Amino acid sequence: MSLVRVHNFSISLDGFGTGEGQTLEAPFGHAGSRLVEWAFETRTFRAMGLHGESAGSSGVDEAFASAWKPGIGAEIMGRNKFGPHRGPWEDHEWKGWWGGNPVFHTPVVVLTHHPRPVLEMEGGTTFHFVDAEPAAALAQARGLAGGLDVRIGGGVTTVRAFLEADLIDHLHIVLVPILLGRGERLWDSLEGLEQRFAIEATPSPSGVVHLILTRRAR
Repeated sequence: MSLVRVHNFSISLDGFGTGEGQTLEAPFGHAGSRLVEWAFETRTFRAMGLHGESAGSSGVDEAFASAWKPGIGAEIMGRNKFGPHRGPWEDHEWKGWWGGNPVFHTPVVVLTHHPRPVLEMEGGTTFHFVDAEPAAALAQARGLAGGLDVRIGGGVTTVRAFLEADLIDHLHIVLVPILLGRGERLWDSLEGLEQRFAIEATPSPSGVVHLILTRRAR
C-alpha cells in the first residue's frame, strides 16, 4: 500500500499553521510570510519561484524541503490552499496561486463542498474538485497516483482531518519560532497523537526545528 505523507508543513510555537484573515494578497492571513521564511533560501523552494537572498542553500532545511516530491503520485489539498475563495464559485477563472504551470506535476484532489469541472494545467498538474470525506478522497487520490505515495498538502483543516481519521503515515512539521496568537491550530482534538508516531527532532541553524513523525507499526 502506498504511503500518505505530509511535508514542509510549518506551524508556530503556539500551534497555528496559518494566521487569521486569508486574502488574495495574504495567503497566510496576518501571519504574512513568517511561517515559510525558513524555506525561502532553500534550493527546492527557490526552484518553485520563491524569492530569497541567496542562490539557494543545501543545508539542513534543504535536506528536509527536498523530500516533498520524490515518490509522490498525487496530492490532496483543501480548497483554501487552492485559493482564498469561499462558498459557491462565482466563476472558474481562478486557477490557483501557482500560475499556468503549477509546481505539483501530478493529479491534485481539491476538497471542496462546491465541486467544479476538472482543471488541466501545464506540466501534468490536473486539479480534481471533490466533496468527500478523507477516506474517500484518499481512495480517489490513490487511484490517480499510479501506485506512488499520496501527499497531503494542507491547509491546517485538511491535515488535521486526515490525522483524526488516522490516515497519515509520515508527517514533517516545521516548528517556527514565532507566536501568532490566532488563526487555525493544527493540534486541536489530537490528544495522544504521540502514541501513534515515533518522533524525531532536528534543529536547523535557521532557527526552525524539523519534526518527523513516522507511524508506529500497527
